Amino acid sequence: MWRRIFDGPVQWQTVLLAVLPALLLAWLAARATRTLVAAGLRRLLGDTLTTGSALIKGPLRFIGALTFLLVFAILVFPILEMTGTRPRLGVSLRTLAGWAFDSGLKVILITLLAYGFIRITTLVVRRFEHDLTLGTELEAMERAKRARTLGSVVRNVTTALVTGIAVLMVLRELRIDIAPVLAGAGIVGLAVGFGAQTLVRDIISGFFLILEDQVRVGDVAAINGTGGLVEAINLRTIVLRDLEGVVHVFPNGSIATLANRTKDFSYYVIDVSVAYGEDTDRVADVLRKTAADLQEDSRFGPFILQPLEVLGVDAFGDSAIILKVRIKTVPLKQWDVGRELRRRIKKAFDAAGIEIPFPQRVVTTRSAKN
Repeated sequence: MWRRIFDGPVQWQTVLLAVLPALLLAWLAARATRTLVAAGLRRLLGDTLTTGSALIKGPLRFIGALTFLLVFAILVFPILEMTGTRPRLGVSLRTLAGWAFDSGLKVILITLLAYGFIRITTLVVRRFEHDLTLGTELEAMERAKRARTLGSVVRNVTTALVTGIAVLMVLRELRIDIAPVLAGAGIVGLAVGFGAQTLVRDIISGFFLILEDQVRVGDVAAINGTGGLVEAINLRTIVLRDLEGVVHVFPNGSIATLANRTKDFSYYVIDVSVAYGEDTDRVADVLRKTAADLQEDSRFGPFILQPLEVLGVDAFGDSAIILKVRIKTVPLKQWDVGRELRRRIKKAFDAAGIEIPFPQRVVTTRSAKN
């Protein structure tokens, strides 16, 4: 058997001396490969499956065993040749050295460049997230959520793209024909593109929805005519809960209209009806005085950003003159301020003798004639 594998006499001590380093290097390579693959699976699967799961341990063992056999088969014969043994099979030392100083260096360079680009992207994204999380106010917390969402997308897309390109370049340096891989990837991409058009549209729309800060968690918004409190903003969907507690889920790609009622500031608008016999200037003064008292209130004053605006006579109704007024408040507080303002306006009108007209009906009865 020895003569079929080697030329000339062979000593088993020499063979053992060459096999042991090859086994050690192959074991180290297999362990490193399993660690890298496990890290990639953890990043890809997240909390769905752990690397200790039976569904993951089996493929990891297979990859480790395959790497071990491949590295051992490549290294054992050049190491035997270095000890003075002339093997007839396997890769010669000259061939391995030539590949190492040619394609091997390119593989190492490609790997280092890919790893460096991914790390630089990760550091830039983390720096971006850190800068947006400065501060403790609610605005900073919302910016942090938006930065984490966008940062996760950028990191994942960059990692997948750079890793895919690097793997293809390494396969080419290993003299493996990548044309079938590219063709298969093109077919799969085409199939996914046709089958997941809606999903891709939702994700792209969600990305720009978050990037442009059109709406945030905690805002009150109306989407496609349905209003409610924004409970969650994801890359694919946005979730609203209306006043009755009903949860509405909208795919981002299906959003035709989005009205944010609590962006930066809000207005509460009131149509005030008074009788035709009332002096509108006097009514406006009473309204301003009532709103000024409300603004001085310790409970509601911090929520009011500007004094009440009396926009003027807005319409002539069947039985009333309608004045339109509005008051500027911080987001989400316009309804609390508006309800209190309405209550105070009613009391102020009663005290000032200002009539608020309402529909009346006069019923006349006739007595029966004898």
